[in-house]
Amino acid sequence: MEGPDGDLDWHLVDDELHRHFNDKCRAMGAFMDGRVTWELMAGVWPDADADPSNSEPMREFAGIWRDMPKYVFSRTLEKAGWHTTILREVAPEEIRAIKEQPGGDLALGGAGLAASFLRHGLIDEIHVYVHPVVIGRGTAMFQAADVHADLRLAGTRTFGNGVVLLRYELTR
Repeated sequence: MEGPDGDLDWHLVDDELHRHFNDKCRAMGAFMDGRVTWELMAGVWPDADADPSNSEPMREFAGIWRDMPKYVFSRTLEKAGWHTTILREVAPEEIRAIKEQPGGDLALGGAGLAASFLRHGLIDEIHVYVHPVVIGRGTAMFQAADVHADLRLAGTRTFGNGVVLLRYELTR
């Protein structure tokens, strides 16, 4: 999901795909990210709508991100703005209580955090966006080598730029 040294330049996010992300994210109840992912997002989105060189979907996402409740999992982060709550660890009972709150599904960001959620059985669906690029090295999407998860394909979508969404439900 990342190239070497966290490289994301290979992602093929055009306006069509970004509008899709905006539609999905707008309906979410909250974003849950690891510290690295949260800091990456916080470094771009708080004021991206003020930059006229950004595309309309990017400017729109800035407002979605800023207004959305967020949870960042970090043992070191001392403060976080933009409607963000810091959680020190993945406590399954606490996550289940957040999932039960009204407002929509939760978006999960960060390979390490996703692995922890998988280990605790806290993931209902996995959305994989396959970009037509081979990068060879970097961060693997699934880092939970000690987890076996059976998946059922629940939907697909092909975008004009060649990106394919594979939506899987976890079967218990």
